[in-house]
Amino acid sequence: MKKFGPPLAFAVALTAALGVWPVGCAHNSQGPMGPGAESAKGNSVPVSFLPAPAFAYAATKNGPPTVSIADVAGEALPSVVNVASTKVEHVDARHNPVLGDPFFQHFFGGGNVPRERREHGLGSGVIINKKGIILTNNHVVSGASEIKVTTHDRREFDAKVIGTDPKSDVAVIQLEGDNIKGLKPIQMGDSSRLRLGDVVLAIGNPFGVGQTVTMGIVSAKGRANVGIADYEDFIQTDAAINPGNSGGALVDMEGKLIGINTAILSRSGGYQGIGFAIPTNMAKPIMESLIKTGKVVRGWLGVSIQNVDQNLADAMKLPTTTGVLISDVGPGSPAAKGGLERGDVVVKLDGKKLDSTGMLRNLVAAAGAHKKVHLDILRNGKPITLDVMLGEMPARLAGPPGSTPQPAANANPSKLDGLTLESLGARARQRFHVPDSVKQGVVVADVARGSTAAEQGLRPGDVVLQVNRKPVANIGTFKQLYQKAKGRVLLLVSRRGHTLYLVVNR
Repeated sequence: MKKFGPPLAFAVALTAALGVWPVGCAHNSQGPMGPGAESAKGNSVPVSFLPAPAFAYAATKNGPPTVSIADVAGEALPSVVNVASTKVEHVDARHNPVLGDPFFQHFFGGGNVPRERREHGLGSGVIINKKGIILTNNHVVSGASEIKVTTHDRREFDAKVIGTDPKSDVAVIQLEGDNIKGLKPIQMGDSSRLRLGDVVLAIGNPFGVGQTVTMGIVSAKGRANVGIADYEDFIQTDAAINPGNSGGALVDMEGKLIGINTAILSRSGGYQGIGFAIPTNMAKPIMESLIKTGKVVRGWLGVSIQNVDQNLADAMKLPTTTGVLISDVGPGSPAAKGGLERGDVVVKLDGKKLDSTGMLRNLVAAAGAHKKVHLDILRNGKPITLDVMLGEMPARLAGPPGSTPQPAANANPSKLDGLTLESLGARARQRFHVPDSVKQGVVVADVARGSTAAEQGLRPGDVVLQVNRKPVANIGTFKQLYQKAKGRVLLLVSRRGHTLYLVVNR
């Protein structure tokens, strides 16, 4: 076996171990030994190596890479700060087993006087302008009585909160003092241009050890329903993000800010390869609104929505599984005034294709109140367009009262394919907290464990309003329509005052 010399052996081993892309080789579309390459020593294609390992260089569109990743990091580092917050909680001795103990009071005094408990937190932030505006996460500064910011050159400033938005986990703070000079704002990038596989750097202060740079790629885009915030459109990355990185910068290979590091998915509490960042295209308008008014005014459509899967598409005879299904339209809502109907499928908003409920919610919210949006929809399989004037998102959208209902033992029900049904009478309304707005249908009193109905998401307390788009007046009507159906059965269900579509495969 032919042995490689030390330099080449090192390069080959490094490539195998790290998955290094071959940007250090001579440019040849067929490779050095492809068609047209000569094997003779005199005509061989020379192989040139960069003065540092290839993975340390940022890729460029034209020609060999000339900017190193170290250069990119050096450009962005001065714009990232450490944020230390202090929260004060008042603890009443009467409700504390230690402070309220007579023995403790005898020696240390205090009686039932409330005590203070201080909590300290560490995070990161990004300098947005030379006046000392810092973009960070809401959870980094929420409830803080004192905020200290340390810049890259180790200057320390007090800071105050300009505005917070818990629904997106974005916050804006302002440095205070007379010596706010020499700050380096970061350049804002366009997060919509990101592609899967793009190299990114995460900069922050993990575990309070000091400013740190980690590298990874864009693993996914548009991550929603993660459960971190009400409005989610996260960039997922495998760049190491740990506690303390929250509010820090996610930058592209031009050194531009394309995300605010927010959270990790981890069973241990430490880095496990899945981190989330709020994209700048979502954070920037929220930041601007907080700076201008101290709050965020979101657009509101007034509908209940759900994703379209293959079962729903087949049952509703839709030509596509893309788009967002309107499962309910609020009375008097902007959607109702604009002509939207239950069963419509919204495929585009202002020309942007929709592929999830999260995307529709984010676009409507970002559009703002009193803004007209153009919707492309499918109604009964036929395309139509509507212009809808959005309203302002109410401060609180309260659902009907009551907890998740439990089936009663004396329901005297009718059973059908795992479903235990009950007539919609006064007793069922009270037991399952059915609102008065639901005028007709049958109540699901119980669902057999392991049945198809259970697997498709039916729950006790659901009220079945329609079967295959035909109204259900009573249990007899339901049985007739259900037994007549073949294959997939499309159910319109009212759940805690909101309607949704479910498909049961018989």
